[in-house]
Amino acid sequence: MRHCSVQVRGLLTRDELDRYNALMEVGSFLESQSRYDLSATVQKEVDILILPAIERLKEKSRERDRQTELYLEMKRILAEDDED
Repeated sequence: MRHCSVQVRGLLTRDELDRYNALMEVGSFLESQSRYDLSATVQKEVDILILPAIERLKEKSRERDRQTELYLEMKRILAEDDED
């Protein structure tokens, strides 16, 4: 079973995290029983489960980019004012 990143796991809701942990446990058990066909299905469910958290991570990144752009614009404006 492939784990998602720590950043994504940190953005899972409590319910999502509980479900994620349960699915990972089931998938690990299936792998230990050499039931890779079934563990692949569980992995697909994990991949679907984490999609909202991935979107939340992307939105945080976009917001950080907007804040950086705003900061740089303000800095440019202040530098222009200082030149005048």
